[in-house]
Amino acid sequence: MTLQTAFPAPPTKEDDAWLGAILARAGGLSGATLGESPRLERIVAGFDLDQLLRWTAVAGDEAAAHLYDWWLAAHPARPEACGVWFNLGVSLARLGRAGEAARAFARALALKPDFHEAAINLGLALEADGRPEEAVLAWRRAVPGRDARRLLHLHLGRLLEEQRQLEPAAEELRDSLAVFPDQPDVQQHLVHLRQRMATWPVLEAPGLAIDAETLAHNCGPLAALALRDDPAFQTSVTRAWIERKVPAAPERLAPAAGYDHSRIRVGYLSTDFCRHAMSYLIAELLERHDRARFEVFGYCASPEDGSDIRARVIAAFDHHVPITALDDAAAARRIRRDEIDILVDLNGLTRGARLGVLRWKPAPVQATYLGYIGPVPLPELDWMIADAVTIPDESLADYAPAPLRLDGCFQANDGRVPDLPAVSRAEEGLPEDACVFCCFSHHYKITPALFDAWLEILARCHGAVLWIVDDNPASRRELTARWTAAGLAAERLIFAPRVDPMRYRARLALGDLLLDTTPYNAGTVASDALRVGLPLLTLRGQAFAARMATSLLTAIGLEDCVADDLGDYVTRAVAIATHPALRADLKRRLSGDAWARTLGDSAGFTRRLEAAYERIRLRP
Repeated sequence: MTLQTAFPAPPTKEDDAWLGAILARAGGLSGATLGESPRLERIVAGFDLDQLLRWTAVAGDEAAAHLYDWWLAAHPARPEACGVWFNLGVSLARLGRAGEAARAFARALALKPDFHEAAINLGLALEADGRPEEAVLAWRRAVPGRDARRLLHLHLGRLLEEQRQLEPAAEELRDSLAVFPDQPDVQQHLVHLRQRMATWPVLEAPGLAIDAETLAHNCGPLAALALRDDPAFQTSVTRAWIERKVPAAPERLAPAAGYDHSRIRVGYLSTDFCRHAMSYLIAELLERHDRARFEVFGYCASPEDGSDIRARVIAAFDHHVPITALDDAAAARRIRRDEIDILVDLNGLTRGARLGVLRWKPAPVQATYLGYIGPVPLPELDWMIADAVTIPDESLADYAPAPLRLDGCFQANDGRVPDLPAVSRAEEGLPEDACVFCCFSHHYKITPALFDAWLEILARCHGAVLWIVDDNPASRRELTARWTAAGLAAERLIFAPRVDPMRYRARLALGDLLLDTTPYNAGTVASDALRVGLPLLTLRGQAFAARMATSLLTAIGLEDCVADDLGDYVTRAVAIATHPALRADLKRRLSGDAWARTLGDSAGFTRRLEAAYERIRLRP
């Protein structure tokens, strides 16, 4: 005979009132109330499901977790326990206890294997607990309905993309779109993945009923710069993205007329004050600001990576203000409290941007700079910092916000002479006596038309090699296949592994000519190349991103390295490769103090930028 465990006695009205008083204390269970837990456990054990849900709904996550725990201790396998395990997981996840949350979601799934929401949350909890491989397995084991299936494929694709597993990520995103095609964010990531993998044409979704123009419209800000050399197209894409992703704030905080400070308060807002290209460009500018006229604030939502460049940037601020832990409203109110005259956003539309802060208009004048080289049509932005080469007179009306054109090149640079390691062609696997063309831009900037131009250049330059960054396995495979299909020997396409910033700069000097990408030019890579004496060949386009390198070359005096079309680009590259004297002349013109007196003149750049700030400052 099997002995049965007695069912707990239901709570009395007195118990019910007593529990209400306990949970009313200071937001839930505290150390003091835990001493009363025996009675609490007895009461909760007697709850039916409606009573449990009624009390947990008003208890707060910490108290609710205790209530769920006590109820489940008494009824671990009742049919309704799967929902209680699920709710417990949600409370634990909100409390930041990801490992415990994962165990709760797993118990819910054990009781109800087709509980798809629990499968989704289990994967998210495992990811938050630092166990991405287990998250992938948890999601793959689920057999969901239509919407849950869409979400599972979406989360799988997102996580695989973050792990740089680009091909399986693209497959998952395609599967999510197969369930429900009208997902602009998923379309955006799929297009950019195809760009990164050099899976051409990028505006295709095989097997899906999504046309190329829809994919183009939803391609997202970064992909747009490399997709079409058209400011109007880029504005359309970014405006749709902003409307979808960054809602307007309920109010504007800064006084429209501005402040009357004796020194202009400039605030720089970024999530990239760390080992990031932007910080390497802007560090000396921050150090050189004229403190008699400017007070410099840094609003920092950047990771603490322990890098030298992060320490240098932070030290350059008069006021370093961490805002990582603040939501957009709180960060905006902090900026307003500091009475910033000009707030300069250094992210634009790049990863991690805090555009929601800008929507509160915490400063009377707001500008975007460096992070995103294209239109940022956010209504609360007043200016985008550029120059007369990147945005000529005839293109001013094509941009939002209004271009603030500096005298000279728009790009800040660090004039310090870097301490670079010794490198050699032999160490890098390069031929000693051949012309070395190179490109160290991400592969998403390479287009089919550009790569075909490179193939023609190499076909006409016998013995020359093309040296490009080893970006990812998928693009390496695709570019190599296209290369060999054109009849070029595989050993003439050399992939450079990623290295630390100093070695990367040093090895640039081993090349003979940097072949720029179009319509999204090299930015920091271009200035790095010119700094170490590597000539750069670019194609002048229409949009800001397609004219960056032209601005740099104009500033340093190499306008003859600017082509007008792809045919001209090929002709100039071949001439440079086949005439050693021409290559030597270009390198001579970059030698000596060419960099220091032009692009590397950080003191001069700072004065020009400060003059622009003084032009746009508002006073009451």
